[in-house]
Amino acid sequence: MTDAVIRVEGIGKRYRVGQRQRYRALRDVLAGAFRRNGKRAPADFIWAVRDVSFEVKQGEVVGLIGRNGAGKSTLLKLLARITRPTVGHAELHGRIGSLLEVGTGFHPELTGRENIFLSGAILGMSKQEILRKFDEIVAFSEVERFLDTPLKHYSSGMGMRLAFAVAAHLEPEILLVDEVLSVGDAAFQKKCLGKMQDVSRAGRTILFVSHNINAVSSLCRSAILLCDGKLVHHSDDVQKVLRFYLSPAISAHTVDLSSHPNRTSRGAGVFEEITIEDQSGGLSHCVLPGADIVIRLKVRPPGTVLNPRVSIGVTNYRGERVFAIGTHIGGTAISSVEGPSTIRVRFAVPPLVPGEYTLDIGFYDRTGTPLDEIYGGAALEVLKDEYISMVEPHGPHTGHIMVRSEWTCTQGHDANAVHHGALLD
Repeated sequence: MTDAVIRVEGIGKRYRVGQRQRYRALRDVLAGAFRRNGKRAPADFIWAVRDVSFEVKQGEVVGLIGRNGAGKSTLLKLLARITRPTVGHAELHGRIGSLLEVGTGFHPELTGRENIFLSGAILGMSKQEILRKFDEIVAFSEVERFLDTPLKHYSSGMGMRLAFAVAAHLEPEILLVDEVLSVGDAAFQKKCLGKMQDVSRAGRTILFVSHNINAVSSLCRSAILLCDGKLVHHSDDVQKVLRFYLSPAISAHTVDLSSHPNRTSRGAGVFEEITIEDQSGGLSHCVLPGADIVIRLKVRPPGTVLNPRVSIGVTNYRGERVFAIGTHIGGTAISSVEGPSTIRVRFAVPPLVPGEYTLDIGFYDRTGTPLDEIYGGAALEVLKDEYISMVEPHGPHTGHIMVRSEWTCTQGHDANAVHHGALLD
């Protein structure tokens, strides 16, 4: 026997594609069973999760990562008993709290106060427990002023804060968390992460799903990688799993720009596609500070453009321009572009504060007249390296650039004075 509080063995979930479950009369069953001249219609199934096995010990904080459609949310729903597995089984020992869909159990006609009691009861809290934690829940959610206002009058952010506050104060032995950091503003996300860190320090077990690589790296001590519903990597070395996740086979990143919604130019535009290539030659939008990357732009100008100006601006989540590069901004000139072409630029990523950035791209003629501009043409996520130990990305106090520095302390003012004098010499 092991001390695992979560034990998953060969679990899988299969869904029928293109059909939904509904109540049917006997005549519907008979009519739907035979089609095409009496032949049974072929069923089309997809495995959202398939043959997944792993164990999680008490007190572990495990990151569950993978691309969209990898099966992460389905796996959490299986563990939370929201849906039944097609094959296999899972054992969870302890009180379970799940943050799978923030806001589940809230009623728009009830006030915030009433929804705290309703949602708490749905999540398994007793009335006495809710009363004991009521003030703490309200303080965390920051909606005290609107506590007796019906939820339908809340903004989406207020509703999110209240829902997370209730669920986060359940104090379960096992906490299943699915993408809570994808909602709300930066301050709310930081607060959510801090609360989960408090839960982990209390020795509780957390299974955390997120696309926020920095959050997984900061919070988790081990990680599981899913790909196409299958477990492809599980290790106590989080960085090892993240490197595998960011490998070209898992994290290719090419964006079709032909019908981008944020194009400001009229007509078809010039840009057709943007691809980000990391220093190892693989395609990935996740990079480390200081890494060399290559950005490829497929373009199709309306005619021959002599001495075009091509630029890329990097913008942070607050919409602030961090830096820009271009053929006319410290770059090398391009003599002309005619017909379908690929423009390639290589540069080193500055030591940016970890977090997500967007790439704004522009194509201009030699006079600077814009022929095509796209804001937010692609995403670029800067990861934490081994040196940077920040918990939160994009903190308002950090600025844009991470400057490496070494700090020491010498006890006693005399020693400091001698040290200072030595520097002056």
